[in-house]
Parts: sequence; C-alpha cells; structure tokens
Amino acid sequence: MPVQDLHAPTLETVWIPATDAHPMAYRLTLRNDGTAPFRDFRLCFSGPCQVDATATAEGGRIGRRLSTFTELLPPDGLDLALGASWTVTIHGLSWPFRHWTDGARGAYLLFPDGSTRRVATTPTRRMGDNAAPKRGVDPYPVPTNPPAPVSIIPWPNHVALTRLGPAPAGLTLLAEDAAAKGATEAFRRLAEALFAVEGIVRPGEEGGLPVYFHVSEDLAAEAHELVFTPDSVSIRACGQAGFFYGLVTLGQIWRGAHHFPHAYGFPTEGRIADAPTMGWRGLHLDVARRFYGAAEIRRLLAILAWNKLNRFHWHLCDDEAWRVEIDAYPALTEIGAWRGEGLAIPPLLGSGAERSGGYYSKAAIRDIVRQARDFGIEIVPEIDMPGHCHALQMAIPELRDPQERGSYHSVQGFADNCLNPAREATYRVVETILAELIALFPFRTIHIGADEVPLGAWSGSPEALEKLSEIAGKDAAEAHAKRLNVITNTHGADAIEGSGAAALQAVFLKRVQAFLAAQGCVTGGWQEAAHGNVIDKDKAYLCGWRDVAASAALAGEGYTMVVCPGQAYYLDMAHTADWDEPGASWAGASTPEMTYAFDPVAGWSAAQKAKLLGVQACIWSEPMLDRAVFDRLVFPRLSAVAETGWTHPEHKSWARFKACAGLMPVLYAAP
Repeated sequence: MPVQDLHAPTLETVWIPATDAHPMAYRLTLRNDGTAPFRDFRLCFSGPCQVDATATAEGGRIGRRLSTFTELLPPDGLDLALGASWTVTIHGLSWPFRHWTDGARGAYLLFPDGSTRRVATTPTRRMGDNAAPKRGVDPYPVPTNPPAPVSIIPWPNHVALTRLGPAPAGLTLLAEDAAAKGATEAFRRLAEALFAVEGIVRPGEEGGLPVYFHVSEDLAAEAHELVFTPDSVSIRACGQAGFFYGLVTLGQIWRGAHHFPHAYGFPTEGRIADAPTMGWRGLHLDVARRFYGAAEIRRLLAILAWNKLNRFHWHLCDDEAWRVEIDAYPALTEIGAWRGEGLAIPPLLGSGAERSGGYYSKAAIRDIVRQARDFGIEIVPEIDMPGHCHALQMAIPELRDPQERGSYHSVQGFADNCLNPAREATYRVVETILAELIALFPFRTIHIGADEVPLGAWSGSPEALEKLSEIAGKDAAEAHAKRLNVITNTHGADAIEGSGAAALQAVFLKRVQAFLAAQGCVTGGWQEAAHGNVIDKDKAYLCGWRDVAASAALAGEGYTMVVCPGQAYYLDMAHTADWDEPGASWAGASTPEMTYAFDPVAGWSAAQKAKLLGVQACIWSEPMLDRAVFDRLVFPRLSAVAETGWTHPEHKSWARFKACAGLMPVLYAAP
C-alpha cells in the first residue's frame, strides 16, 4: 500500500482577468514544500480549464497538451530548492475563467525515468477576489409557519385537507393486489435506501398507521388518490406506478410531520388527488468526465424516485472515457475506462498521475436497471457519436481512415474525435455495440448524441471526401477539404448546418437510426441530430439544450422534444456569476429560485406543445471533482425541475417549495 506523501510540493494558481492594459492570463506557482530539492521535472496539471493551441508561457514552455491536460517545462537547469518556487504564466486560454472550479484541480511532477510525484493543489484564486470557495448544499431551514401545512415535492394538483394531527410512528402497508404489493416492496426498499433508521415503514405492532390499497381502473398509470381518516390512509391507483407515487407522497408528508412537528402536520381527514402534467421527467448524468460507482448510481436513482422523476439518461461515454462493458470489444473498458500518466488517455479534469476511472459491468447494469424499474424509472443509455469519440478511437484505432491526414479539433480540445461515416468498419462496430446495449436496457430507447461535431470533421479523410462528393457533389467535397487544419472552434461549438460535416453526419445518423428502428428501438439525440432532417421523426426524440426558442422551432418542424435548456436545466451551471460559486457559466447562471420559476414552454404554440415529451435536468460532470460541489450544484435545483415536470404551473409556489426543500435527500451530504 503506497505511503501518503505528507510533504508534497504545492501548486497555487491565480486567474488574471483581461483589462485594457493586458490580456487574460493564468499564473501558476509551484513551491517546493517537500523534504529535498528536485530538478529535471515537468509539471503536469489538469482541470476544466483548457490551454489554447496558440498559447504561450512566460517563465517556462508548454509541452504536451490534450483538452484539459497540460504539461509545463521549466527553464533549462532549474533546481527547485527547499522552500523555493517557480512561477509560469500562461497567455492564451480557450475561454476565460468565471469560477474557482475552472482552474487546475490536480497536478503532479513527471521525471525523466517516468516516475511521478503528487503536487497538492489549492483552489484557483481570482486576482483581487479572495472570497472562500462555496461547497455543499445551501441550507433551506423549515420556517415556523410554512405556506403549506404538509411537506410535499413536487406539489400535488389537488389538495383538500380538513384536519391535521401529529405524525404516526410509521406506516403499515397492507397490500393484497399484486400491483400494490409490488409498490409496497419498492417503497420499502426506497425508504430504507434513503432513510434507513427512520422507520417510515413499520408493522402494526410497532404503532404503524394502516395504509390500504384499492385498484381503480379509471385512473391514469401514474395517477393516485390518497384518502385520510383518523385511523388509516387509503390509496387508489390503477397499477404499481400510481400506488408507488402515492406512497412517496405519503412518505414525504410523514417525514415533514415527524421531523418538524411545529411546522407540518399529518392529515387525519381529507383527500389528495394527483397525476403528473408531463410524461417525461428526467435527469441526465455524465459519467464519462467523472466516474460514479454503482452504489452512487443506485442512491441517485432512489433520489430521483423520491422526486417522482421517471427517466434516467445515462451518458456512458465521451471523449474522456468509455464506461460500459462490451463483450465484443474488451479494449473499450481495458483502455477507454482509465486515465493516468502513461496511459492512452492522460489525466483530465483534475485526476492525478495514478490510474483512475472505472466502468459498469453488465451484471452491475442489470441490477441497476432492475432497481430503476422498481422505482418507476426507465433508463436511456447514451453512446455519444459520431463526435465525442476520442476514448472509443483510442481503444479501437482501426476505425480511422488510414489515409486521413491533418487535424480538426472539437470544442473540448480533442483532435480527430469523430467516427468516420464513410467507413463500413464504423457501422460494424457501432451496430455490435448497440446490439449489446439494447439487450441490457429493456426500455428500448437509445440516445446516440449527435452533438458538437466540428466544422472541419473528416476534411482530411479521402474516404469521407469521396462519400461527400457522392451525396453533395464535387464542389462540396472540395470546399470541405479546404477546412483541413483550420482551427474553427476554439471558443465555442461550431454551427455546422449546411456544411460538409453536417452532410456526412446525416449519412451516419440515418443509417444508425435505421438499425435501431429495425430492433424496435426509439432513437434519442441532442438537437443537432436534426441537421439534414434525415431522422425518422416518428421513431425519435430530441433533447433541446440551447434555449426554449430553439426547442420550439424543432417542435414546429415535427420533432418530439424533451426540453433541457442549458441556462436553466444544466445543473453544472453555477448559481450566480460570483467567483466563489462552483460550476460553469457558458450558458449563464441560475439560482434554485430561477430554475424553479423557469417556464420550459414559454411562447410555444398549441401545436408545438403537442410535440412536448417533457423536461429533463442535465448534470455534466466537469466541475464535479469535489462531491460537495456536486451537492451544491444539483440540490435543490433537481427538485425544482421535478416540480416543473409534475405540477400544474398555477399550483407552483417558490415560498412553499423553499420551506420544505431542506427535507429532500441529497447524494453525499458533504460539507
């Protein structure tokens, strides 16, 4: 077992914003706080920050560079004595820093013999701003007199309670129908997963209040009705989903009255009737940039169920990693699941020199899928393609056109990261992967990404240019070839509509969707999948991430839409523009109250609303190295999106929501 380095060198970093007098810069100071001097080293660091391809360094030189990984070389012959420091200033970054999580999050020294030494990093400071970095969920204390007498999120659409009392000791679930029994067992597991010692579910001999179940065929699948008397509660529903959500409502009411009896009561007379306003109420999680173990996924699914969310969009791969076991291609996880010094994928986004990462075995996925379905959640796996495929190509390099020359770069700084639509080998590999994936996920909805293909993609591939000439003409192919080695997207994703890249991507999407449709699957894609208008709208849906107007326009063109705009529903966006807040800000900032108030269909026509499938929050994991940052960014904004997807707008209330938001579970409860 390695011994922890208690005297590691320290890296302190400062972001220097641009002024009229000087451009933006990033200053890094390495201080030798160890036990011996060192020389002949290279400083390697990574974080969400990206050093630009045209960047220069003052006080050193820039060596290897890939996306968020950068290697810095000190001046020749530099000896770093004990207590001494070396400062290097980088001029030229792909985008300006906005928050403390943007800078270097991990670093190490690399020596000529290949050995490494950990470097301790401190949060990046901004010149002139020394506010302490914020972590952990903001407290949401329960007020003495909350606006509503019971604690429920999302709020039901009909509440008529005439009498309240104290919380019973717990709930005794008396199910006889098979659907009700399934719901009670699922709820019991949910309560134990989230609140193990509270005893929400307990037998009658421990004082549990009887809960009875009645099948009502006239109710919709997720609808339910709760009737309260002094001696019992009855739940009406047509099946397991409705009974389960009724129990979640009942469990939330019980917890509010149990933990805060001065503020909330437990109904002893009255009725709650409820059903969701939207059928798709989802959460997307990127596990490629950061790996989350199976235990974390299982608890997250329990939190989704407690929020009555019913879709989990699992982003299983990206440029930075591949996370799902595929029997036909073991190299995908042997190579693509791991990052570290000397590996095919270097440390990224703050990981260190050591081998780090992981993947989900098929056995683990089957267990997770079973749990999700018990909780009323369907899982949609995503294999992002044809772009965002750096890790896949590191594992299967024969996917590249062997005659391809030159380079193009993605907005995230990866070179030549797109699967080639002109190669037959591409489809053999993709269809094999998808076939294994379909067998794992019974919902039979597969998301294929289709976002952020660079404008210059495939411009150096003879095979791709020949295909482009076939489908769009010689002039189009010649124009596309001129984009070779042209840096097009240093500061933002390319708009590729009408380009050779869009035409080639359309070839890929049409064929992949045809394969999925033949397997009885619905195809999901980000909104860029609409390029070329080639996908079958009756067998697909799109995730609209740019803004509400863009989603409305696509709905007007006949696409079925899940609305997840970055400015409100991307939970990696910071709460505010303040430096001490964690997260990103490229799409703006959104406080929990702003996320709660956001209208995902503002300005939509009735015809456009008819194409609305629902809403989805999205977690992109670049800033999530610190799990306390995860908690701060995700909660309670996740619950805010959940309420938008469930509750009629006229029944929403920020004051009521805020009063009981602190009762909702979080993933880590990290300080």
